[in-house]
Amino acid sequence: MYNASIQTILAVSVLFVIFTWIGSVKASRLLYSGSLEKLHRKTRKLLFWAWFPIIPAAAIVAAIVWLQMNMDPIFWKDRIFLQAPLVVVPLLSIWFVAVPKLLKLRSLTKISIAESGSTIESAMFQRAASPGLIFPYQLTALSAVTSLYFSFVPPVPFHWLEITIPLAVFIVLAAGLWLRHDLRAKQVRKAPNYQAPRLLARFGAMTGVLIVTAGIGFYLITFAMDKSVLPAEIDMASGTHDYGGGAVSEHAGHDMTAMSNMAGMVSVADLTGPKEGTPDRHFTLVAQKKTVTLSSGKTVDAWTYNGQIPGPELRMKEGELIEVTLTNEDIDVGVTAHWHGLDVPNAEDGVAGATQNAVMPGETYTYRFRAEQVGSFWYHSHQDSQEAVSKGLFGSLIVEPKEVADTTTFTIPFKDITVMTHRWENTFAIGANDELDRQTVAPGTPVRMRLINTDDWVDQTYTLVGTPFEVAAIDGTDLNKPDLLTNTRVIVPTGGRFDLTFVMPDHPVYLNVGTNKNGGILLSADGQGNVPDLPQTVAFDPLTYGSPKATPFDADSKFDRDFTLILDNKLGFYNRNFDFLYTLNGKVFPDAPMFMVKEGDLVKTTFINRGNVEHPMHLHGHHVLVLSRNGKPSIGSPWWSDTLDVQPGETYEVAFVANNPGLWMDHCHNLVHAAAGMSMHLMYEGVTTPFSVGSGTQNRPE
Repeated sequence: MYNASIQTILAVSVLFVIFTWIGSVKASRLLYSGSLEKLHRKTRKLLFWAWFPIIPAAAIVAAIVWLQMNMDPIFWKDRIFLQAPLVVVPLLSIWFVAVPKLLKLRSLTKISIAESGSTIESAMFQRAASPGLIFPYQLTALSAVTSLYFSFVPPVPFHWLEITIPLAVFIVLAAGLWLRHDLRAKQVRKAPNYQAPRLLARFGAMTGVLIVTAGIGFYLITFAMDKSVLPAEIDMASGTHDYGGGAVSEHAGHDMTAMSNMAGMVSVADLTGPKEGTPDRHFTLVAQKKTVTLSSGKTVDAWTYNGQIPGPELRMKEGELIEVTLTNEDIDVGVTAHWHGLDVPNAEDGVAGATQNAVMPGETYTYRFRAEQVGSFWYHSHQDSQEAVSKGLFGSLIVEPKEVADTTTFTIPFKDITVMTHRWENTFAIGANDELDRQTVAPGTPVRMRLINTDDWVDQTYTLVGTPFEVAAIDGTDLNKPDLLTNTRVIVPTGGRFDLTFVMPDHPVYLNVGTNKNGGILLSADGQGNVPDLPQTVAFDPLTYGSPKATPFDADSKFDRDFTLILDNKLGFYNRNFDFLYTLNGKVFPDAPMFMVKEGDLVKTTFINRGNVEHPMHLHGHHVLVLSRNGKPSIGSPWWSDTLDVQPGETYEVAFVANNPGLWMDHCHNLVHAAAGMSMHLMYEGVTTPFSVGSGTQNRPE
């Protein structure tokens, strides 16, 4: 309902502008009627255009009232204090000021036609030129445009000071309209035999106004484009520092370059994994362009790790020392390897411009870290990540419990299936399989399906048919005492991971992805069988699933930092490109807020999605505990997440302990949003970075 309300406001606001604009044009042309009959006819039409805008105005007001009654003030404060008055008040001025004058003029023209023919007398001109008749229509049109502006460029967070410029422009234009019509009315009163300007003169005057308006608009657009250009080089630690109500250190407000020279400061480059010791496992990743064949025979021109899509699965044991050597063979824009969801030391995080420089063609970079968490993760390049991930620079990363032997040596049969879903150009596939994947699994076999959604801006739906199952883990963290589920669809956001577990029955089991029955995975004792019909399902809800257990902190804990992050969208320029921008507290990178913490802080963050699209928010280096959604507490298993999908109209409260020092990206994992500026950082006080981003550098993380 929230989405419907804001979509109504946006769509109907456009109609409101059109309807009021037509009325304003007709009101200004009333004076130019060549005869009493035309004047009489035009007054009737103008009365119609007093009625017509009521419909979209009522729809806008109804949507705003619904928001006010059902949502928190952050969702409606600007709309009720700005848009509602801009829609209602001018429209009332039409009905209480202009319409009585119109009715009187219509009555007089009817009498005059009957008595004196078609000649328009001076008194008629004066009434038709009355500012009280024309100005309300034009004020309503101007208000409609201003309201539409605030719909597409919402003032969030809402501060009166930030709306003074557009409101001042509105007031100046309204005053200009009144003065124009007042001047024309005086001219009519001074000339008893007033003659309306010829069409050519009116056209010339309107052309002049349009030229001036276009000139001003061109200047403002050019100014906005130039102002949006990103610097050639910028520190990733830039942005407005937000301390979340916590104590500000003595270094607060100092330039980051100057801070790097202060005693006690540490560079992200020094926050490495173990430098000494023989690694328990060593992996080599070679980034290279490759034409890869899908199972159907279709070929894809991909960017790959080790010439395959997805890249090789990296399996390791809990606590092992891992070394990964990354070589860039021919990816011109450069590459990195980011371990999505695995909380490694900051220098190993693999973000170009934040924790390292991009690895350019011919270069090699080595990562070392201990695999401290058990679960399902994935890795991908975080250099030009929107393009890199879409073209194939990703793979799965699985950390097994240290006390469990390799799956190949289990005495009890075990089936571990990694399900990496991705759209290759126009073809959807699981890994490189774009057809139905038939697998043989003996009845009684424990099965774990690791669902990993790699697609950009897709909340992927998975439906498991043929067996009860459990959601055993979310984002690499096991759930406590998961319940058995049937007829339940699991929705995984971009970048998210869900593990499903079940015991193979004596009949086929089918995993459907989306609604395409031509793909998916079919398990059976002999690899045969028909794809079953999909049942009616309900959506899985982690908020109430499983059983609660003790956590290091909860909603009643005392927090050292308390941040609010408002997710929204607005029209604007970003690096000279005009588009819908996806904003964080009304800003985009590099002006988005920088959340500042100290090591050991207990941090609470409230996510509020005011926009009309979902945002899977991904914080690097940490997992957050979900405390509540839309005011309802999490009452099931503790829900830890690193990629939290915040739907339109939703509010999440989450918390984490700041126990991994560094400079950490916090961005929407709809990578097209991140590339358009929906990116910010979590910054530990006392930490600096020697790396930078911008057109003058090789680093472009998004």
